[in-house]
Amino acid sequence: MYTGNVRIYIRVSTEEQTIERQEHLIDDAKAQGFYVAGVYREKASGAIEDRPELQKLISELQPGDFVVAEKMDRISRLPIQDAERLIDQIRAKGARLLVPGIIDFSDIIDKTDDTMSKIVLETMQELLLKIALQMSRDDYEFRKKRQHEGIEIARQKGKYQGRSPNKDLHKKIIECHILNNPPLSISKTAELLNTTVSMVTRVCGYYKKDKNYLSSLEK
Repeated sequence: MYTGNVRIYIRVSTEEQTIERQEHLIDDAKAQGFYVAGVYREKASGAIEDRPELQKLISELQPGDFVVAEKMDRISRLPIQDAERLIDQIRAKGARLLVPGIIDFSDIIDKTDDTMSKIVLETMQELLLKIALQMSRDDYEFRKKRQHEGIEIARQKGKYQGRSPNKDLHKKIIECHILNNPPLSISKTAELLNTTVSMVTRVCGYYKKDKNYLSSLEK
């Protein structure tokens, strides 16, 4: 049975997706003997590094903590160099990743007295980490490619209309980040409205380019 503290990171990519399916990680960690020091829930793309809840998790890490996620792509879909830099931030705090089925050798390493066995297990863990990070990025790029291909086919057939904007969310973003006095920061707006930093940035960009944008949302 594991012992120690865990910080659980739960992420989905879009507003339409729900995070409830990943909540089982909390009970799973407790069943393994962990103390859950924090649960960080986020709706943001894994292909961006500036995710408020993930950065909050990293800032609150303590030496010996485990960072738990359902799959490696919940942590990162970044290019491999950026992904490794993100993992280095976690390691620099004295914490370790624990992703079921991918990286779960730490308990064996801690209990192994033989130096050569430790080296072998640590090498295996490092290899699995790099493979998992690369697979997460490859899957992201494959999905984006297929999405673009699908859009292009639909456009050629005259069937592509694009995604309908969430007018209510867009209006609230503008009110919080631009019209509020004083304006809320981008990250605070995203946190308050349970949306992504990229969504806030994009919507405010629309508004700044077209001052009639807010009026169009109210129609």
